[in-house]
Order: sequence, then C-alpha cells, then structure tokens
Amino acid sequence: MKFKLTLAYDGSAYQGWQSQRSGRGVQDQVEQALARLFPESPKLTGSSRTDAGVHALGLVAHFEAAELRMPLHHLSLAINSLLPEDIRVMRAGRAPADFHARFGAVSKQYRYRIWNHPAMNPLLRTQAWHVPRKLDLPAMRQAAALFTGRHDFSAFTANRPGELGDPVRTLDRCEVRKRGSEITLIFEASGFLYKMCRGIAGTLVQVGEGKFPPGAIEGIFKTRDRRAAGVNAPAHGLTLWKVNY
Repeated sequence: MKFKLTLAYDGSAYQGWQSQRSGRGVQDQVEQALARLFPESPKLTGSSRTDAGVHALGLVAHFEAAELRMPLHHLSLAINSLLPEDIRVMRAGRAPADFHARFGAVSKQYRYRIWNHPAMNPLLRTQAWHVPRKLDLPAMRQAAALFTGRHDFSAFTANRPGELGDPVRTLDRCEVRKRGSEITLIFEASGFLYKMCRGIAGTLVQVGEGKFPPGAIEGIFKTRDRRAAGVNAPAHGLTLWKVNY
C-alpha cells in the first residue's frame, strides 16, 4: 500500500526537510512518528529538499506499508498526535502504485515574504524578511519579468560541490505582490537549483533598493557568476507553498 502525505511545517528549528545525522531534519520527525504506527518503520520520499530554516505549507511525501490498522481518515490524526507542534500532516490518503512524490511532480511553487516597513511586525519575525527601506515596486516587477523563461541560473545559485549539474531551468512565474507593508514574491517552476529562490529574492530586493537597475538582470545571467548577483535572502522568509502533479 502506498500513502501520500501533504505536510506543513515551521522550519525554524530544523536543518531542512532531509534526514540528518543529528535527527533534526523534518523527515526524521515524521519517520519517527510513522515507526510508532507501522511495524516496518517506513521511509519517506519527499517532493523537495527545503533548506535549514525554510518553511513548507504543501510539501508532498509518500511511503509504503504492508497494511493500515486504522480507518484511513484517522491516519493524519494519528501521525499528528506523535509530531511536534511545528510539523503537521494536512492531508493523508492512499496513492496509486506508480505515484512518486518527487519524480511525479510537474511544478513547485515557492513564496517569499518581505515586511517592508521601518518597524518589523513581531508576528512575522520568523516568517518574513524585514526590509526597512521603502522598496521600488515598479522596478522590482520590471526585473521579475526578466527572470521568467529558460535561463542559465548559475549566477543565482549557491555552489554545492559536485551537485550543480545542469544550471538551466525554466521559471514559469516570477511575480511581485504587495498588500500593505507585506510584499510576496511568487516563484513557480518544474525544478529549482540550490538556494535559487533566495538568490532571486535577494536580487529583487536590491533592485527595489536601487542597488541594481532592473535591466541588469540580463547581464547578470550572462556572467554565470554568483558574485555578480544580489545577496541570498534569509531562509526564514521562504515557504514551499505547493507541489503540482
């Protein structure tokens, strides 16, 4: 039997999604709960590997087990009763035998939150990047449009020795929304490079601060050099919003 979980978590206390030797990966916490419910101690396969401090609202994972010893609608309740309060299974159900949380995904959406006000909103201190200087929204939107499409994103990814592979990705959506003092950046693609969303977010904020002109994005792509782009935005502003299948 194969099961599909949709998970939400506050990543502040964790070293990312993936299992860690320290046991402080979100995956470790959920697998420990599953081990108390299923005798085979099933392992999870996740749709994404969020980094340390990054949050999720709709990360998808699957696991296999020989049988389910409870009604299916009780599964999420049972798992949640064994999890810390900053991790929750939002939905749990059976999945087709050929379902794969990672390889079956057609796109993923990340959202980055910015609090653009001289004083930080204390309720968002672990969920948004505080940028006190007023940002130029039209410039940010002009720059965001240049990120969409198929590009070599070498200048916007952090180096991870031996893991970069093909740096070309197609970004289907790069949108800048504003509501009051809160700015939300929305990124959607079939796949992302390591810290790519944070590299784009940091660069867009620096465009908004006037440190880069909007048209500089095209030139930064051509350099293929991480040093040419903006800073990495802090991890705590980023959330894996949803995974599409």
